[in-house]
Amino acid sequence: MTTERKFTVIKGGASAAVSNNQRKFLSAFITDTRLMGVIGLYIHWELSNAEFVSDFHQFFYFDAEEYGFETYKSLLGSDEEALSMMEQALIGGLGGNKVNINEREATYLIQKFAAMNKRFSLPMPDAKNEYEFLLTTPVSLTKKENQILIDKLCTPIVSEYQLINYFLMRVFGRDFEAAAYLAAKDLSYDTLSESEGATLCKNSIEEFCDENGCSYLCESLIELDSKYKLIVSEVNVEKGKVISTKKRSSFFITAAEAAMMLNHPEFITVYEILTETEDFLKRFSGLSVNTMQTLHDSGRLYLEFNKNNDHVNRKVFRLNEDIHGLYFITDFGQLIIAAYSLSEIHEIEKNLGRSDVGTCILPTAKYEFKEPILYEFIQSDFDDFTDFLDFLNS
Repeated sequence: MTTERKFTVIKGGASAAVSNNQRKFLSAFITDTRLMGVIGLYIHWELSNAEFVSDFHQFFYFDAEEYGFETYKSLLGSDEEALSMMEQALIGGLGGNKVNINEREATYLIQKFAAMNKRFSLPMPDAKNEYEFLLTTPVSLTKKENQILIDKLCTPIVSEYQLINYFLMRVFGRDFEAAAYLAAKDLSYDTLSESEGATLCKNSIEEFCDENGCSYLCESLIELDSKYKLIVSEVNVEKGKVISTKKRSSFFITAAEAAMMLNHPEFITVYEILTETEDFLKRFSGLSVNTMQTLHDSGRLYLEFNKNNDHVNRKVFRLNEDIHGLYFITDFGQLIIAAYSLSEIHEIEKNLGRSDVGTCILPTAKYEFKEPILYEFIQSDFDDFTDFLDFLNS
């Protein structure tokens, strides 16, 4: 026999509902993106009393390098569309799998990153009265429980390229806790790490083997404090762990030199929008669910991220290759799509043709550029992409 759940509007909103009613833990998941330095956490509760039953959804975004417990969002009720939009907005761009965890593990993670905020005098996210109950009773994990949780948080390592790229990313970010997950015990990070956290923008790996085994020579471009540095290092791997590192050279390079190293092709297709902007945006909403939107003076930019972080598992790693495609809807009736590979731009074109917008767009031009140009157009004063290109070529 099942009991029908009665839903109602709760006076006072989510904070009042959390404070004044019974809570029942239903489920939780985390993203297995700890090695990228960030984690998304979701918890689903049931709030109830004698009069009502309601769902309560919480989303947490943690940054292990700088910002700790950075963002919190919640939703009261069972609006599936609103829930999907909230999930996509907060953790949709992380590229990880969702892994189920229990209430103790979820509470431990929240307390762990809240402690980081306190340690570094970082502000806690708004609506603290909605999640404060998760901070009141300290939760600690045994060594075994902690290892189980770490294994859930970290995506499985499938190659030595992936291992090295993740390891260097964590070391340069001074995230030694995650680096330790990838390294042999007691490995020192002093030979590679900077005095402050840095972002690994690009890493190229070359393998060298002799009678003593194989080692990897890495050329890493990092950004720290708006400056760029090139570091060449030797990394040795054994049984899926980094066992030793040695810095060969390290020197600053100019922003122009860094830009040249980070250059990659950009494929662009331009469409004329054949309907009113309001109607087009309504049709486009089905495609934009899985994107991140930013507003600009001349239009709206939608970033579509890859569904995974496979770009880390490459001989040449580039940080920005987590983007699958870009959609820019101008205020003057153009849709401009961009991607960093031919296969991706073709896939986006096919998806557009099959979508609700397929009947109200007309392709007018296709381009291949040696370096990205769409952002330059967005930041320019031009309304028309063709006029912008004519100006660049004049």
